[in-house]
Amino acid sequence: MPCSESTLGTLYSDHHGWLNGWLRSTLGNAADAADLAQDTFVRLLNRSEWLELQAPRAFLRTVARGLVIDHWRREELERAYLEALAHLPPQQTPSPESRELVFELLEGIARMLDGLKPKVRRAFLLAQCEGLTHKQIAAQMDISVRSVERYVADALYHCYLLRYQS
Repeated sequence: MPCSESTLGTLYSDHHGWLNGWLRSTLGNAADAADLAQDTFVRLLNRSEWLELQAPRAFLRTVARGLVIDHWRREELERAYLEALAHLPPQQTPSPESRELVFELLEGIARMLDGLKPKVRRAFLLAQCEGLTHKQIAAQMDISVRSVERYVADALYHCYLLRYQS
């Protein structure tokens, strides 16, 4: 059954302060903690089903922990992208609008690849980004060509499923 506003309101009033404090200590940043605390409750509001929570704080911490991991991943990706841009000559530096579009694209790709096993992700990236042949990937990863074919196919299928489930 969907979450009622009164149930969520009670959960919010009873546990928001605690969750915000936990996030503040985890992140070391009050502004990000406040944002992620709100995002946690928004995620609950958007759930199609509501669970009877025996341990609401443990549940909230689990939801918030996933958001923290996403937050850290985004920061790491942004840092790497800005570092790469810093090496470009000023005349080749993209506009702020273009940077944001590229960053959103990179973030989407990172989310798609996140569910892959490390070997599958590596084989896929070597094929797609480095342009290596399956034979070259097999030699570099010290695996069979058949394994490379299977890994690349698995990655493509994974991305296909994610793309069309959304």
